[in-house]
Amino acid sequence: MQASLPPYHAKLAVLYQGYGELSIAQQLAEKLNIPLYTSIDNKTTEDFFLSYREGCLKLLDKGQLKKGGLVVNIKPRSGEQLSYPAPKQGALAKALGRKTKTVIDATTGWGQDALFIFRMGYQLQCIERSPVMAVLLEDAFLRLRQCEWMQKLHLKSPLLKQGNAINLLSQLNTAPDCIYLDPMFPPKRKKSALAKKPMQVLQQLLGHDEDKEQLFIAAMTATVKRVVVKSPDYAEPLGGKPDESFKGKLLRYDVYLKH
Repeated sequence: MQASLPPYHAKLAVLYQGYGELSIAQQLAEKLNIPLYTSIDNKTTEDFFLSYREGCLKLLDKGQLKKGGLVVNIKPRSGEQLSYPAPKQGALAKALGRKTKTVIDATTGWGQDALFIFRMGYQLQCIERSPVMAVLLEDAFLRLRQCEWMQKLHLKSPLLKQGNAINLLSQLNTAPDCIYLDPMFPPKRKKSALAKKPMQVLQQLLGHDEDKEQLFIAAMTATVKRVVVKSPDYAEPLGGKPDESFKGKLLRYDVYLKH
């Protein structure tokens, strides 16, 4: 019986250009059930390509193959500290809670919030439903394990599970203190408010998160203490009026406590 085609069929392929071993690129193509190319031309229908370059896995746009591509960045963002554990400061840390120890990021995406949560010293597990995003995260967590500071402190990368978070949260052996949600919201209709490039690419490949409400219910059921929902400042609160809310630049962290 032939495997069902992924939602990104005819949009995505693996491109091997001599970096690394060909067998690794072949395994990646088989894992995602997408074609493997060693070169492309005008007849190539796919618009996006996964390719190993500069020691990491990148997602490339067909129109910009010579540029850097998108990669899960394991370095701290501007304003974040590299030290471990980093100070638990700012809106995200306040939303997660100072007494929180264990966190599940149920919508990991490009992993920037997850990596910040990890560097702040929380015990973190990650869930990502997109197989495409999951392989990019796997590559990032492998690079993270190889960092000198990680090895010096004998730290392990966050555990990553690929699958539908609604199902996976119902199967947890141990409930976390906090479940973090950062679902994809449709952008404002104004041209000036277009989503950033990484989110645009994900939306083109996978579409919007249509089951945010069901995911929120699953998270509230599975958590011990709280659910934190990150959303743009223009969006309505996902779970109704939150118990607390902490504002960042153009975004909001709504906190729902489990009573």
